[in-house]
Amino acid sequence: MTIFIKNATVVNEGQSFRGSLLIVDDIIKSIFTDSSFIEDICADEIIDASDLILIPGVIDEHVHFREPGLTHKADIHSETVAAAAGGVTSFMDMPNTVPAAITINELEKKYETAKEKSLINYSFYLGATNQNLNEIKKINAENICGVKIFMSSSTGNMLADNEKNIEKIFEQSPTLIAVHCENEEIIKNNTAYFKSKFGDNIPFEYHSKIRNSEACITSTKYAVNLAEKYKSRLHILHISTAEETKILAACAANKRISSETCPHYLWFCSDDYQTEKGFIKCNPAIKTQTDRDALQHAVSHGIINTVATDHAPHLTDEKHNTYLNCPSGLPSIQHSLNIMLELVHKNILTVEKVVECMCHNPARIFSVKNRGFIRKDYKADIVLIKPNTKWQADKSNILYKCAWTPFENILFNYKITHTFVNGNPVYSNGKIYENIKGERLAFERKQ
Repeated sequence: MTIFIKNATVVNEGQSFRGSLLIVDDIIKSIFTDSSFIEDICADEIIDASDLILIPGVIDEHVHFREPGLTHKADIHSETVAAAAGGVTSFMDMPNTVPAAITINELEKKYETAKEKSLINYSFYLGATNQNLNEIKKINAENICGVKIFMSSSTGNMLADNEKNIEKIFEQSPTLIAVHCENEEIIKNNTAYFKSKFGDNIPFEYHSKIRNSEACITSTKYAVNLAEKYKSRLHILHISTAEETKILAACAANKRISSETCPHYLWFCSDDYQTEKGFIKCNPAIKTQTDRDALQHAVSHGIINTVATDHAPHLTDEKHNTYLNCPSGLPSIQHSLNIMLELVHKNILTVEKVVECMCHNPARIFSVKNRGFIRKDYKADIVLIKPNTKWQADKSNILYKCAWTPFENILFNYKITHTFVNGNPVYSNGKIYENIKGERLAFERKQ
């Protein structure tokens, strides 16, 4: 099949230009910047994108799709439908499922499920524990995105807290190590203090004081020190504090250390707990306006490299529970690109920066093969966006299985119109093409 997308505003590798793409089967066959040639192009489908922005598909390197074992909250099919509607063409899923993906055998079961159910491209992390170093050493770095270490307890109870074992993982992992950086001891002490003060009814605004900046900073410094000691490939997930951005800036020369933040840390601040309560409870906690502003600055200036969702659905009834019984996590993959484009609308970011941190940099950092850029002979993972188009997320158009998002009723100014995965239209103007299946991501790494 051939698809010709003509006269789009192409945003790619720091540039914006009027251009056209010829897609043949699953590949970007030609890129045209001269409109004099395009009238001679023949294709099975021609899309006039004169009023649209064309970008590479978003690579979301941090999601929790809840399959297996927690599929009453979400599953690979439901969440990839939502992802496609949000311009996400590839995902990397975390290991804290039931059972946890802490062996190669269990990991491969998830790949088999994704092969049958995922509308977009996929990869899965192997989870680290205090006992599974031998499994980590078996990883083939060319077909698994990375190892995930939870340095604090979170959904799924996969805490890795034995320092000797953590050091061995940093020393011996054959691939990228993605780390949830919070100090468990600090969190436990803070929880005990506020529980003694409020009992079980801790106000939600104290979440950022329980899982506070100190817990994040202490753990991030620890991870950076280990990475520098062992020359590990470290990717620090969901940065949430201003002080952490200073740590990252100080080690910017070390290209083996990279970092991520999430749309909710760039959009919300601790003031929002008053109205949003448990619906913005996540780990690490959303913190102060000062932290939010510092994170926006760090993304804008390339100190933080990527923006991913940490998409983590829970049921509405669960989120209505009291603080200690309310699970952490929120669903956002359908709306993450839109939130980032709202930061463009507010003149905080540029479209070029959004593409860099959501498409290019995930491909670079994870060494994703032939994706993340508009380049000849790359896979045709493409998104079309219509600017100056107002719309809101509401119950009629939310596609997550859990059927809610904290980004409801925000007035968006950009609308995703088309998403192509491997040259196939998987989303077009509100319609999902359920027959499309994604591919297992490949990584160009040396063992």
